[in-house]
Amino acid sequence: MWRIVGTYVLRFLLLLLLGSLGIFALLRIMPGNPAEVALGVTATEENAAELSAQWGTDRPLHQQYLDWVGSMVRGDFGASLSSGQEIAPLLVDRGAVSLILCLSALVLSLCLAVPLGMAATRKKAGAVISGLSQVGIAVPSFLAAIVLVSVFSLRLGWFPANGWVPPSEGAGAFLSRLVLPVLSLAAVQAAILTRYVRSALLEVLSQDFMRTAYATGQGRIAALMTHGLRNAAIPVLTVTGVQLTSLVVGAVVIEKVFVIPGLGSLLLDAVSNRDLLMVQAIVMVLVLFTLTINLAVDIATTLIDPRLRAPHRLRAGSPARGAAA
Repeated sequence: MWRIVGTYVLRFLLLLLLGSLGIFALLRIMPGNPAEVALGVTATEENAAELSAQWGTDRPLHQQYLDWVGSMVRGDFGASLSSGQEIAPLLVDRGAVSLILCLSALVLSLCLAVPLGMAATRKKAGAVISGLSQVGIAVPSFLAAIVLVSVFSLRLGWFPANGWVPPSEGAGAFLSRLVLPVLSLAAVQAAILTRYVRSALLEVLSQDFMRTAYATGQGRIAALMTHGLRNAAIPVLTVTGVQLTSLVVGAVVIEKVFVIPGLGSLLLDAVSNRDLLMVQAIVMVLVLFTLTINLAVDIATTLIDPRLRAPHRLRAGSPARGAAA
């Protein structure tokens, strides 16, 4: 078990290293000088050179990379080239907002997808739910956001159209501004997850242990809850991890639509200002988040499925070994 987890961790660290190299290289080959962008159209070569020396962007690339990685390991992301603010506190504040938004959307999508996927295994309900989920997949999250704002905010006036209030300033104001962004993200994700839950459960229902459960007197729902969901959890868990990373991408647009101060809006502002250090830091945080989710999914599937924890035992029970014995 620990050897398998160690392999996952080593792969995580290797991918993190490759991700940092890719981010650094891609941003360095982009045209333009950050110092000239910061100084404006009236910048002279001397002023640009002086500012580049101050920021360290005139040093050799390998030295810039090593300094950047070393600072990140210490938790120091430097200062924004456009505003001069420390990047680390901004990442913590904005990242907390994006994390609340994405996790809330994921929990809601799972609460919708699991019962709908179970209901979709029946023939009569399956066609209707599958059709609705196909429509949900086809609708982009920003379009769902516009429709929700038009109906529930502008027409009915139930929720605010935009803005953000931290939880510390009042639960009511916080939740009222969280509902529409979360629904915009969760609607699409629930449609995708519903199809995977239905597919996984249909495969489980055809297994012998489910027929045995029926033979012992268990009903359909009881057998699914007792035996079906755990056996269908592995593919659903894998897809959920992938969908959580896609939620982060969708949140970039949703944060702009609802004027939410998250990582997505911070990233777009940094790109428009040619803030190299800020873009590097945000993209690196997103890469770290994605790889951490993948690592958590790999470990969780290993814990759920005993066959992944002891592959040597499966090999020991192969026909060839048995015949030799």
